[in-house]
Amino acid sequence: MEYQIHTLSNGLRLIHKSDNMAVTYCGMVINAGSRDEGVNEQGIAHFVEHLLFKGTNKRRSSHIINRLENVGGELNAYTSKEETVVYATILNEHLEKAVELIGDIVFHSTFPQKEIDKEKVIIIDEIQSYNDSPSELIYDDFEDIVFDYPIGHNILGKPDLIEKFSSTDTKSFVDRFYLPGEMVFFVLGKINDAKLIRWAEKYLVNGSDRQRIIDRTSPESYVQEHQSIKKDTFQVHYITGNRCFDIHHPDRIGMFLLNNILGGPGMNSLLNLTLREKNGLVYNVDSVFQPLTDTGIWTVYFGCDESNFKRCEKLLFQVLRKLRDEKIAENQLKKYKMQMLGQMAISMELKENHAIGLGKSLLRYGKVDSMDVIKDEIMSITSEKLQDIACLVFDENQLSSLKYF
Repeated sequence: MEYQIHTLSNGLRLIHKSDNMAVTYCGMVINAGSRDEGVNEQGIAHFVEHLLFKGTNKRRSSHIINRLENVGGELNAYTSKEETVVYATILNEHLEKAVELIGDIVFHSTFPQKEIDKEKVIIIDEIQSYNDSPSELIYDDFEDIVFDYPIGHNILGKPDLIEKFSSTDTKSFVDRFYLPGEMVFFVLGKINDAKLIRWAEKYLVNGSDRQRIIDRTSPESYVQEHQSIKKDTFQVHYITGNRCFDIHHPDRIGMFLLNNILGGPGMNSLLNLTLREKNGLVYNVDSVFQPLTDTGIWTVYFGCDESNFKRCEKLLFQVLRKLRDEKIAENQLKKYKMQMLGQMAISMELKENHAIGLGKSLLRYGKVDSMDVIKDEIMSITSEKLQDIACLVFDENQLSSLKYF
């Protein structure tokens, strides 16, 4: 994987990987997410993300929307617990427009109060829509069980707090966390490095050169907890899981492999084979491992008819116990490794995700590993190591759970 890294004069890092396409993917990864919010700021990181599109010193909202749309491009953004990402897809000949626009909205948004008041209604409606989707909401409610504040709370925030947000509040959050030294601008496409650096110095060397002291509050000690919540749903929705490895833990790659075997995207995952293919009990079942900078979470989710719930839960724990108690045969483990490598190679062909991944990797690790490095690490994982991880993470004395019924 050949890529170029350049640090701009204000400390913002630029990463570019060449790709011979007609379009270019670019954007900004900002080291600021929902876990950076104060007690009365819950939801403001996501709120700011919306407001980046609502006006700058030189553009109104309509001008921001049309700047790339008028030449066939796309501009988008999202917020997670630890970062905000603003990104664009654009024809190569219009890349300078995208670099300039992203720099403008990240560094020069004005957060007018009239736009804030309109956006409150939209975001509260988004929250209500989200609350109507139990298969999504259950993940947030479960994270509240596994983590304490602030990392456990919902990214979208609380309506009563959002109602109080002002232009001053949004500017305060941006001033504290939107610092160039905590940002990475990524580009995946056909562009000369020297030209890209000139554009970056012209459009992205803005904002404070102040350095942020990362003072995120790590979650307190974990205590197992089980909850059941009565909801007006047609299905039982169930999630179980545990705290898990952070992004720097030496066993994180092994956990990704183990999770892929258990309930990853493949139809041959153990949970899909057991609950859906063999027994016809569920439509959706999956497991997710999400590492963060200082902690992580692993979950299994399924939805089923209430009459099948006990059987589904029993089968789930049978699969988990088998992974704890029995080593995976070497020939089968080799197939699992090749499957994961194939999935990764395919995902890299999804250019938008690959481009964002470049920026996030540089922000979190200071580097981007090649597929050869990743392959070597995956192929070195033993059956014994996976069993050790399973015994640690799948320990039933540590698993919390949440059920909607």
